[in-house]
Amino acid sequence: MELLINAGWVTLLCCVTMFITWLIAMKLDNYSIVDVTWSYNFPLSALLLYIISDGWGPRKLLITLCVCAWGIRLGTHLLVRILGHLHQEDGRYQELRKRYGKKLKGEFLSFYGMQAASNVFLVLPFLAMTANNTPEFSVVEYAGAAFWFLAFLGETVADRQLASFKKDPKNKGKVCNVGLWSWSRHPNYFFESMIWVGYALMAAASPYGWLAWLCAGSILFLLLKVTGVPMSEEQSLRSRGDAYRAYQKTTSKFIPLPPKGN
Repeated sequence: MELLINAGWVTLLCCVTMFITWLIAMKLDNYSIVDVTWSYNFPLSALLLYIISDGWGPRKLLITLCVCAWGIRLGTHLLVRILGHLHQEDGRYQELRKRYGKKLKGEFLSFYGMQAASNVFLVLPFLAMTANNTPEFSVVEYAGAAFWFLAFLGETVADRQLASFKKDPKNKGKVCNVGLWSWSRHPNYFFESMIWVGYALMAAASPYGWLAWLCAGSILFLLLKVTGVPMSEEQSLRSRGDAYRAYQKTTSKFIPLPPKGN
């Protein structure tokens, strides 16, 4: 019963934040800000669960710190990027505009609603852990925390390398192929998926924690087949053309591997 009640509060929180974001997006005429709210909804949900859940304090603190560190870093990274070109919507959302046509406001409201639903679904590992009142950490929880930290570090490095590359005026119009980006075309997405594996490992010691593997699997599917890699590749091909095609031939699509030909 506690899990259902807590899930209800998280659902309300995510729906309210997404609706407010939709209103702001219409005012700004930039719907890509949804990515920022999607990211921030996780630390907000984790903090809410920390307050209302009856689980063991140190475990609640561990997952809350992990989620806040990850969600705030990712959300702030996206916020800074969007504020840098607030009047220029992300290419992925420009494509959605074309698809939605005259019904774009209603369609984007539905899209935002789906983002709120994905927030709630992906909070399942945190729901399980914050409700677990076993007064000790298990080995798998320690392993999961270590795995999460390495993935978090990898994603942070990948994002900083890309941001640094884009800041240099000499790189305008070029393909980022430095650091981790020379080993993978999407190292940020790879490490993002590994972060969720870390969450799943940490949740494995909690009742219903197995549901966290569904979350990790869905993140991997979305990144590889839906909103992550496919849309990013399409946008890069439109904007970089032959330079990106050459990059595709030498660099692993997802898993970091040594560049081909080196």
